[in-house]
Amino acid sequence: MLAILGSIAAVTFGGTAAAQEPTPTPPPTAISDAPPADAVAVSGSLNNGGERLADVDVKAFDSSGDEVVRTTSQDGGRWTLQLSPGTYTFEVDSETLPDGVSVQGSVERDVQAGRANTVIFSFGEARTATEVPFYEKFIRTTVDGLRFGLVIALAAVGLSLIFGTTGLTNFAHGELVTLGAVAAWVFNVSMGIQLIWATILAIIVGIAIGWLNNTVIWRPLRKRKTGLIAQLVVSIGLAIALRYLILIFFSDRAEPFADYQAQTQNEWGPLAITNVNLACIVISIVVLVGVAVMLQRTRIGKAMRAVADNRDLAASSGINVERVVTFVWCMGGGLAALGGVLFGLSELGGRVQWEMGFKLLLLMFAGITLGGLGTAYGALLGCVIVGLLVQWSTMIINPDLKYIGGLLVLILILVVRPQGILGSRQRIG
Repeated sequence: MLAILGSIAAVTFGGTAAAQEPTPTPPPTAISDAPPADAVAVSGSLNNGGERLADVDVKAFDSSGDEVVRTTSQDGGRWTLQLSPGTYTFEVDSETLPDGVSVQGSVERDVQAGRANTVIFSFGEARTATEVPFYEKFIRTTVDGLRFGLVIALAAVGLSLIFGTTGLTNFAHGELVTLGAVAAWVFNVSMGIQLIWATILAIIVGIAIGWLNNTVIWRPLRKRKTGLIAQLVVSIGLAIALRYLILIFFSDRAEPFADYQAQTQNEWGPLAITNVNLACIVISIVVLVGVAVMLQRTRIGKAMRAVADNRDLAASSGINVERVVTFVWCMGGGLAALGGVLFGLSELGGRVQWEMGFKLLLLMFAGITLGGLGTAYGALLGCVIVGLLVQWSTMIINPDLKYIGGLLVLILILVVRPQGILGSRQRIG
């Protein structure tokens, strides 16, 4: 009997204890490091005002709010995630950020196959929308217009001098601008050379391309006494060929430089400008002043002005016209390359596009026509005016249409003064 009672008690109290014992909680599901079969690369760069942030965690959440995958940024701030196509929310783990650095919220992106999926985070304190006074907006727009006009002038001076010394309206000059920017991108991104040195190498490449243009194409055409209309048609064909060769061997997307991204503005009272834009203004002024001094003070500059004024008289005076023309082509190629790099940095957000020179070409023609065809000073003045008008127009019309305003004003001015501001009504000789 005692054995039977003991068995009943053991079963009863044992069952109660088993019922009261808490069920163990299953461990949280671990995030898989293995990419899915239909993985698409999503990448970005953590850049805090020029400071590349390494060893910072980036997380991706699906539409239900569950964390899918995370990664850690490498040297240079670069990070990459592998995700299936879909909509995700990307966040930076604030606990892994350096002291004093904050991020402005999360970023939602629709990840799709067959395209570049890039996520950009904004760092620093979020700015509140405030009404900018008109005078302050006008000052900032004027400075931006001056910057834009100087960059156009830098690229257009060579175009104007080529017309002045040879009479050729070179529609392929825009591609010289693009080739200079692409060369700088290759040196900077593909070869890892710092952008300042890459730009110097790109200028050398531009000089070589200018020399090659003249030696292979234009000098033989001049020796054959080819008419200027025929040469103009050749330049159009050359422009189209170069443009699509750049498209084939470069990229159909805007590719960023490795340096000087995500610049912060320096504010001095009503004036606000980034270090890159300020550097573009200073470099453009220094180079253009150097060109002006060269034209006025050096023998080659005086020879260039003589050939532009009267080619036959310059030749009869003992000036080697072909040597002068070759120098003009080399200088034009180098200036176009520098203008392409500055245009990409200041106007395209530090990026290079395969047709950026073509977009700038009409504004270059507008500037040199407004200032006076064939004159370097006219090109400078006309391009600065066009740059100011283009930027001022953004205060009235949609910024996407800003180039139209500059071209319309050009038409109105040329109706009044067809020879341009500094041009002559009649070309002698």
